[in-house]
Amino acid sequence: MTRRPTDLPAMIRRALAAQAELGVGEMVLSVRKAPEPRAAAELVARSARVVGVQQAMADQERSGPLQNSLDIAIQPQYPSLEAHREAICTCQRCPLGKTRNKFVYGVGSPTSEIMFVGEAPGAEEDRLGEPFVGRAGQLLDRILAAMGLTRSQVYIANVLKCRPPENRDPAPDEMEQCFPHLREQVRILKPKIICALGRIAAQAMLRTSAPLGKLRGQWHTYENTPMMVTYHPAALLRFPQYKKETWEDMQRLMARYQQMK
Repeated sequence: MTRRPTDLPAMIRRALAAQAELGVGEMVLSVRKAPEPRAAAELVARSARVVGVQQAMADQERSGPLQNSLDIAIQPQYPSLEAHREAICTCQRCPLGKTRNKFVYGVGSPTSEIMFVGEAPGAEEDRLGEPFVGRAGQLLDRILAAMGLTRSQVYIANVLKCRPPENRDPAPDEMEQCFPHLREQVRILKPKIICALGRIAAQAMLRTSAPLGKLRGQWHTYENTPMMVTYHPAALLRFPQYKKETWEDMQRLMARYQQMK
């Protein structure tokens, strides 16, 4: 992932403020790629101080190898995210195409190695045509800042590209019709790590009905890509006590990402 030149003191202040909001006091320290190979345990220890070496390594052992050599690479149908967006932005596969204000495709870097996936656009997203721009999106930005990232350095999308009326949960048929769009986004982007935000996104991607509590705290795989499941930022606005667990999930994500670099 390419980082742009940054005002380091200002970035540190933003990260510290965001971490304080999440209820933790530690600073996340990223590690530049060393000129010589280093042991995985050392990378994990230096890249994630909150989770610690033993926990991060246990996560790795449970998840298995990052890429099974026997897995078959799944190729995208479109050459770029922009080409895909242009092809589907007038989609009328389900009734939401007639009630939406704007089609909400995704936002972020087309070369990002980290992808976040939510469930569906809300009122502000429907108005502006960009995912996660309301209060939940502002909280997601602060979580990214605590990780030392910005939304321009990751990629953010939803399972649904159109807002369900009154912000209701997506209906099963809507999810079924819209999911191929998300699948193609993932195949084009080829992220190294995916983070599913909330129960609905996680269940859709994993094809499971398991509750969020059983999906969190462990690594999953979506089409050969490691996937972490955590709370949706909207849930954190309603239940601030979940922020600590969310931060632990983000620590695991960044520890795994540092191992893959």
